[in-house]
Amino acid sequence: MRRTRLVTLALSLATSLGATLALAVPAQAAPTDRYIALGDSYASGVGAGSYTTESGSCQRSTNAYPALYNTNIHPASYRSVACSGARTTDVVNSQLAALGSTTTLVSVTVGGNDVGFANIMTTCVLYGTTECVAAVQAAEDKARAELSGLLATVYNGIKSRAPAARVVVVGYPVFYQLNTVCVGLSDTSRAKINEGINLVDDITRSAALAAGFTFADVRPIFVGHQLCSYGEKWLHALNYTNIGISYHPTTAGQAGGYYPVFRGAAG
Repeated sequence: MRRTRLVTLALSLATSLGATLALAVPAQAAPTDRYIALGDSYASGVGAGSYTTESGSCQRSTNAYPALYNTNIHPASYRSVACSGARTTDVVNSQLAALGSTTTLVSVTVGGNDVGFANIMTTCVLYGTTECVAAVQAAEDKARAELSGLLATVYNGIKSRAPAARVVVVGYPVFYQLNTVCVGLSDTSRAKINEGINLVDDITRSAALAAGFTFADVRPIFVGHQLCSYGEKWLHALNYTNIGISYHPTTAGQAGGYYPVFRGAAG
């Protein structure tokens, strides 16, 4: 009799515990988002390979963070119109049309081309420290004077076309780890380039928050994976055989850096 009662009690506890655990596991959210990705080469995935045929010179990669979100999360619909070389005016004139009143999630990475990222790196590689520092300083002056307004125009356009969407503004990684043994540019040039990127990210974050958007900061996660770091590089160094991918995230940079940060911000 005593043994029977113990068995019954054990079964009862097991049943109760199982029910409790079942209630504690949250149900997976339904994939109802209608997601549109906007932006420049960091959003299209230049440097990550596997470019879709339809994207042409925009070079949209199936390894880019928006495509990875689509593959892993399976939103109800997904479209990327991000394009290599895009500036804020290109987003406004050519990409915002993809948005609509039913859009529920938008990502955007843009602003670097407006201050001349590509031209700066060309100057820094081909010329000396003096020219590099001057080029970055000119870009910083331009960013302080113009970037907030240019981004506000983009963000207002997004809100106008997709008023129900939650919007994630994704930033840029800082290129170099400093105070390491590294060939190529001088320490002064690398520090100045980092300073310029940090300024662009900080202006972008302020503009995003002012618009009521979420800013996804990829800078922390790239630490240890930058150029001149000792860890796995998540950015392409200067590539003379394929200049276009230079200073862009690798496949690992999109998957290990950009995607988890965006995923966490997108909710």
